[in-house]
Amino acid sequence: MTAFLRYIGILNVALWLGAAIFLVIGLPAVFSEEAKAAFGPGGPVAMGWAAERILSRFFILQYCCGSVALFPVWLEWIYCGKALLHRCLGILLVMIGLGLAGGLWMQPRIKELQHAKYYAPTQAARDQAAHAFIPWHLAAECGNLATIGGLLIYLARVSRPGEHARFGNLNLDKIRG
Repeated sequence: MTAFLRYIGILNVALWLGAAIFLVIGLPAVFSEEAKAAFGPGGPVAMGWAAERILSRFFILQYCCGSVALFPVWLEWIYCGKALLHRCLGILLVMIGLGLAGGLWMQPRIKELQHAKYYAPTQAARDQAAHAFIPWHLAAECGNLATIGGLLIYLARVSRPGEHARFGNLNLDKIRG
């Protein structure tokens, strides 16, 4: 049972880590010169729209992976009687919190600023939105990099062989005599 849970945990964290690394390496391709040329004059708006669609799917994946990561921890605690590793559980909860903050709080604000950057009624409002967009985008990137670091630590923990159950088999014959 624990080998299966470990396999699920490794597969889950690998998927989650791959998606997070894609945001750092792959998503900037949406904003490349080739993409600007392909999208034409409406390029910045179309590239922003494409990035928003990718990010919305990433956050859904992140919520699912966070939930799946909690499930084996809970099962090992209940079914196998293993002690909760507070440091690893803490890292996992911080990564889930970063995902929730990114998807439910930061991303809607970034989307709003992205829209205002191109469609605000005045040039001053567009410039203000473009200026406000930068720190929000930087914070989102830092959160993603922190998630990658946490996932690497969590992957190292999940890929280790399992520890023994906290309630071992007691051989009462050895104790009695």
